[in-house]
Amino acid sequence: MSPTTSPTTNRPTPASGARAEIAALRARPAAEVVIIGGGINGIATFRDLALQGVDVVLVERDDFVSGASAASSHMIHGGIRYLENGEFRLVQESVQERNGLIRIAPHYVKPLQTTVPIFSTFSGILSAPLRFLTHRQGKPTERGAALIKAGLTIYDAFSRDGGSVPRHRFLGAKRSLAELPALNPGLKYTATYYDASMHDPERLALDVLHDGLAAGAHARAANYLEAVGLGADGVRVRDGVTGAEFDLAADVVVNTSGPWTDITNAQLGRDTRFMGGTKGSHIVLDNDELLAATGGREIFFEHEDGRIVLIYPLKGRVMVGTTDLEHDMRTPAVCTEEEVDYFFDLVAHVFPGIRVDRSQIVFRFSGVRPLPRHDDTQPGFVSRDYRIERAEVAERPGTTLLSLVGGKWTTFRALAEHLADDVLGLVGRDRVRSTKGLPIGGGAGYPTTDAARLVWVVGHGDGVGRERAEQLLERYGTRAAQIIEAIEGAAETPLADAPDYSREEVAWLAANERVVHLADVLLRRTSLAFTGAVTAPLLDELVAVVGDVLGWDAQTRSVEVRLARAVLAERHGVVLEELAAQ
Repeated sequence: MSPTTSPTTNRPTPASGARAEIAALRARPAAEVVIIGGGINGIATFRDLALQGVDVVLVERDDFVSGASAASSHMIHGGIRYLENGEFRLVQESVQERNGLIRIAPHYVKPLQTTVPIFSTFSGILSAPLRFLTHRQGKPTERGAALIKAGLTIYDAFSRDGGSVPRHRFLGAKRSLAELPALNPGLKYTATYYDASMHDPERLALDVLHDGLAAGAHARAANYLEAVGLGADGVRVRDGVTGAEFDLAADVVVNTSGPWTDITNAQLGRDTRFMGGTKGSHIVLDNDELLAATGGREIFFEHEDGRIVLIYPLKGRVMVGTTDLEHDMRTPAVCTEEEVDYFFDLVAHVFPGIRVDRSQIVFRFSGVRPLPRHDDTQPGFVSRDYRIERAEVAERPGTTLLSLVGGKWTTFRALAEHLADDVLGLVGRDRVRSTKGLPIGGGAGYPTTDAARLVWVVGHGDGVGRERAEQLLERYGTRAAQIIEAIEGAAETPLADAPDYSREEVAWLAANERVVHLADVLLRRTSLAFTGAVTAPLLDELVAVVGDVLGWDAQTRSVEVRLARAVLAERHGVVLEELAAQ
């Protein structure tokens, strides 16, 4: 069950009947490849294969990007700490992919200045080689300036590809506190380097999905369609809205369900023990003092227990994370009160003069990293690299099942290329197009200079106004042109309780972005939930707009509001006033 799955099985049935994408699959229930799992790696593999002309189907049991991919730290990073694990190949690939994403997805991936507060000079030097050789953490030892300097020097060496991001710099205490005066005055140094932010991971994944769908009718995808079996007739799938089941025949089945890979394989009749993911939680705070204290930078450091944690300004809020805890995939991942206390302790350590409390939390989220099974290895030392497991399907001779183990956001394009090449070999096809350097969604033609941005805004601002065109460009990249075309010429109606969005914009999202439930709009098509903008009146506004587009009757609208409230409360700690009064 993903973090945003409805906590009940009572699914509303759209008044308009079967979804078009489901009807299309039932009309032609066969493909060369069926991909199970619509997180970023499954979606990216779908896009890659679609661009090669492969007849490919992607199915996801919940909403697209609603599982592990929705619970990220909103970073695209090289993984400096992986150097200590000896994973130099992964670091090099990650840095190269980070730099590439800044170029091909500039609307969502941007350089991020990152500062590490350092409280010692030589700490960790003796224990680091032991950790490198044994991957046993033992008693946590804070990494000092000498060790961090060595790591950042190596990290910079991997970034020599034309200067996508600046090199690191070190400052002493006096200059560090001059730049960031709210930092703990006990620090000795700060190290500042650059990775990249990913301020809208769900929207970036949706852009990747739409690129795949745009490749042609040979590329099909459906959310809320669960794979429940695998036999002589292919993959058995169940519509999560109607409950109807049917088979999808395929030559290759690809399991990209992340931390649920073993559970998915069990549903397919295969007993595997590939996965051993760990839970990571985050909170989002509305605290102007803390936001100002970050200076627009991510503060990234090692807590006294050895965990790597971050304080990250994002969308006018401050995100704090993350944890690294063992988790049973049979239970939902939620951010606990103990984790909240942990986050408050670390904020107090870095910014001791700033008060934070639970009243400032506007959103919580938690997910499970799709890590390989690691037995006695400490969670922080489990490889973030990926591998592909292969098995033949005895019930359907000639069909191969591939299971993806591992993977992370930063390397999704390279991973998808690797996985797609394996699939191409199995179906006897050659690669005809590379995704390296290929713009993603609204990153195509995205203006990256002030002059180019002004030209774009002026050229698209006639119907909606320049300020609105600028806002939509920031939100959707150049895909904003499609929304502007749909709404220009008629006066927009801002939502009364979220005036940065309009009824017409939300209607476009509902009609064009595979929305099935109200929670899809709150959590993944917009940033409303993340920023703490959801209120009871806003739910009523949104269900009216989305319901009109999707043909929901009064009963369905009522159920959708109830389910959205339950998801927000149980998974994200957002308890709306009317629900609290019941």
